[in-house]
Amino acid sequence: MKRILFFQIMIATALAAFAWGQKGHDVTACIAEQHLTPAARQAVDSILSGRSMIYWANWLDNASHTPDYAYTKTWHYKNIDEGVRYEEAQANPAGDIVTAIKAQMETLSGSNATPGQKELAMKILIHIMGDMHQPMHLGHATDLGGNRTKVRFFNRDTNLHSIWDSNIPESAHKWSYSEWQQQIDRTTPEEEESLISGSVDDWAKESLALASLIYSRIAPGSNVSYNDIADWTPTVEMQFLRGGLRLAHILNILFDPAYASSHQAPYTPAQ
Repeated sequence: MKRILFFQIMIATALAAFAWGQKGHDVTACIAEQHLTPAARQAVDSILSGRSMIYWANWLDNASHTPDYAYTKTWHYKNIDEGVRYEEAQANPAGDIVTAIKAQMETLSGSNATPGQKELAMKILIHIMGDMHQPMHLGHATDLGGNRTKVRFFNRDTNLHSIWDSNIPESAHKWSYSEWQQQIDRTTPEEEESLISGSVDDWAKESLALASLIYSRIAPGSNVSYNDIADWTPTVEMQFLRGGLRLAHILNILFDPAYASSHQAPYTPAQ
């Protein structure tokens, strides 16, 4: 029994190092589904064999811990230390969240990719677009994106990364993923255009700036509680919304020529 409990704890700890909690990824995918054009929706449905984006939203967190997909472990984040400019950050030879997003776009836009390759790329993209908008996935390398920065959440020992994965989002609102979508996905067309503007690298820099703000406001050893949740709830809401709208934007660019002709692509795959 003790060995089983230890194993379960180790799995939970490993998964906590990767991503928004389940709710964050589900919300991101749910918002994205609401903003697909008919052409993009048809393409996504075909690639995923009728499964919803929400169905696959958390798949990669588990898959990255299996031998077949262990190569994706570094694709959940891009760690950049304080004082290092984004453009000067040392590249991870195994890849990172930015290179992975671009690589999935390459696969999905390529005419030579097999249906299986496109399905895998879609499942990965759905997940890591959520990850990019969890600010601590652009956290410092020295503390593994906040995993080594010890804090407390209502007097319970945890770390800075974990409270941003799940504790703060889950405490912000006690909503289902569909309720999150209904409540925060209320932008005007002009606001939506503003939120989806920019490049993949611009979006990463935005999360990097948020991570820097979080480091400055939540010191090691802090006890995060009610006031902090209230302060950070608008940030969580905005990051969920940005992730969902931008995921839809990428898919619309890739699969709807009419949409692509009137919007700036966040990354242009090589032809």
